[in-house]
Amino acid sequence: MSKKKYALVGTGGRAEFFYGALVTAYNETSELVAFCDVNQTRMNFANHMLTSKYDYHEVPTYKAEDFDRMITETRPDFVLVTTIDRTHHKYIIRAMELGCDVISEKPMTIDEEKCWEIFDAIERTGKNLRVTFNYRYAPHNTKIREVIMDGVLGEILSVNFEWLLNTQHGADYFRRWHRDKRNSGGLLVHKSTHHFDLMNFWLGSQPDTVFAMGDLRFYGRENAEKRGITEFYQRAYGSKAAENDPFALHLDRNEHLKSMYLDAEHEDGYQRDQSVFGDNISIEDTMNVMVKYKNKTVMNYSLNAYMPWEGFIIVFNGTQGRMEVRITEQSYVNSGGSKENEGALEGVSIMIYPHFKEPYRVEFESSSGGHGGGDPVLLSDIFDKKQEDRFNRAASHKDGAMSIMTGIAANRSMKTGQPVRIADIWQE
Repeated sequence: MSKKKYALVGTGGRAEFFYGALVTAYNETSELVAFCDVNQTRMNFANHMLTSKYDYHEVPTYKAEDFDRMITETRPDFVLVTTIDRTHHKYIIRAMELGCDVISEKPMTIDEEKCWEIFDAIERTGKNLRVTFNYRYAPHNTKIREVIMDGVLGEILSVNFEWLLNTQHGADYFRRWHRDKRNSGGLLVHKSTHHFDLMNFWLGSQPDTVFAMGDLRFYGRENAEKRGITEFYQRAYGSKAAENDPFALHLDRNEHLKSMYLDAEHEDGYQRDQSVFGDNISIEDTMNVMVKYKNKTVMNYSLNAYMPWEGFIIVFNGTQGRMEVRITEQSYVNSGGSKENEGALEGVSIMIYPHFKEPYRVEFESSSGGHGGGDPVLLSDIFDKKQEDRFNRAASHKDGAMSIMTGIAANRSMKTGQPVRIADIWQE
């Protein structure tokens, strides 16, 4: 059997998760054939990682403007897209037009216009797109789906869902490109796409109406000034003020971050270590969303990006009882440590409170790895799928669209102060 060939575009923080697995665990069935990026230094570092860490050979590198030539010369079966969010659609569409199937990091894209362009490309080319929602594959999240699918709680009437990003991981979104909403769609698209996808996945439904409120209340210079902070800096590197800031990220003290970002700055000017209390932050850090789903379930959702611990608390209220879930995740900085530690599970509790019966704890078989143990299961499903999945965890472009539509509608609702019907912004 010939190997499936993969080219990867975007060699930033999420790329190693895919290429590291491709050239090791799935090397017998998969072949990495090329890297593409706007930054040659970063691609050179990725090749260094291939040879020094993974005992693999270097692969050809192509600048972003040579994407078409990369496809022509290396003839990949699949293109892996791990670029910044606002460019996902560009590479997804062009890869399909050149005859490739695509695997895209979440979110699929950041607004409804780009989403329409992707759907149009799929219809025109007949190619496939898959979105990598690793949280679906975390054993505790799969177990929640199983409990609901099996009717343990009866019909789900309401949900309270609180996601906490802490002062290490949560702050990280305000240091890098995500802080500009034009790049990421804000956290309700970039990060909450995971959470809204989980709700669609768990409920087996889709959002109908969205109302949201949110603002930048903790990060940013103005908020810091209100709390009495008087010493500011633009970026941590070379700043004396940053030495006393627990929120500062010191690229020169982490060899991986230094090689990937600090040493690459001379090419594109991208600064990975900007102050979270600087100016020009256009995303929110405090968000509340109410969603009514097509099956009439109502969800209250909150996301706060400056909490003392990382994880989520979710409660499902059904006609036959209640399920309470509390998940604690390991804190991390993107690309600042081992991939298997990114969002790894630290604590879990799933309790069922049935009507007229004793409450009980839900047991499940946990697994190690990033994002609650979901990362290794996702990789296996992408690169080495061998069996049917009763939970249908593989996410299509339609799942990708439905996950971001909640966030896109929430952004519109925050801007207008009005509820937004999904049908008014998106209809397949």
